[in-house]
Amino acid sequence: MRMVGQRKWNRRIAALVFLLPALIGLLAFQLVPMVSSVVISFSDWDLLSKWTQIHFIGWDNYAEVFKDEKSYTSIKNVFLFLIGYMPLITILGTLFAVLLNRNIRGIKFYRAAVFIPVITSWVAVSIVWRWLLNGQSGLINYLLFKLGIHGPIWLQDDHWALVAIIAVTIWKDIGFVSIILLAGLQDISEDYYEAADLDGASAWSKLWRITVPLLSPTLFFIVTISLINSFQLFDQVLIMTNGGPAGATSTIVEQVYKNAFQFNKMGFAAAQSWVLFLIIFTVTMIMQKLQRRWVVYER
Repeated sequence: MRMVGQRKWNRRIAALVFLLPALIGLLAFQLVPMVSSVVISFSDWDLLSKWTQIHFIGWDNYAEVFKDEKSYTSIKNVFLFLIGYMPLITILGTLFAVLLNRNIRGIKFYRAAVFIPVITSWVAVSIVWRWLLNGQSGLINYLLFKLGIHGPIWLQDDHWALVAIIAVTIWKDIGFVSIILLAGLQDISEDYYEAADLDGASAWSKLWRITVPLLSPTLFFIVTISLINSFQLFDQVLIMTNGGPAGATSTIVEQVYKNAFQFNKMGFAAAQSWVLFLIIFTVTMIMQKLQRRWVVYER
């Protein structure tokens, strides 16, 4: 018994030794910064002063978040982004997944080509698209001009700037969404379709009564991940428009970045980030509740 107990204890120590590097990283780069941001959100720390000089001001930063017009504008822009982005990325992703699920010649090349933008850096993508969407010398407006269409000044027009951000984000994310949905499609057994063919079901009927219900868990995953990523919209906005024109593409994360590192309002930025967390958490919980109505897990 003593030998068995000693072996169990040795295994626990060995497991702890192997887990220790990951635990140290989790503690140093995740848990400590999270707790620190909570503390900072109740202060007016300017990032340049020492920790010992932090002055706590209670809930003032959170109250200011709900009074700040730029915060409201950034939240509104994120929801406008969601309205344009979510339906299109879901529909187009599903369409691409269906096309990539076909057994045709060169299908592996097409799948790789669709996925290439996903692994491309947002910095590189944003710089290229900023040139393509240039209102005066961009390739997009040049092609529109050849078709007899006078293109707008995309990134400098407050009516078109967010539309351009949505389009570029869809272009980059479509590969990720379609590949995930493709995996979901390939996980559906052909037996369902064969049984439907024997019953004389039409292609439309098979789509809505077999494909969509059995693909719903994957669709739910895609919608949830896309929602969370959309609320954290930042890279393309900062590089392509810097939140302009006149705040038309300003987002919550972009405001957090500017308040923290440009205006040295670290306490206010931390409060904004926790408000963002609460928004994401609330939306995610709502999604978890709604999934019971349309997500089918049993097969």
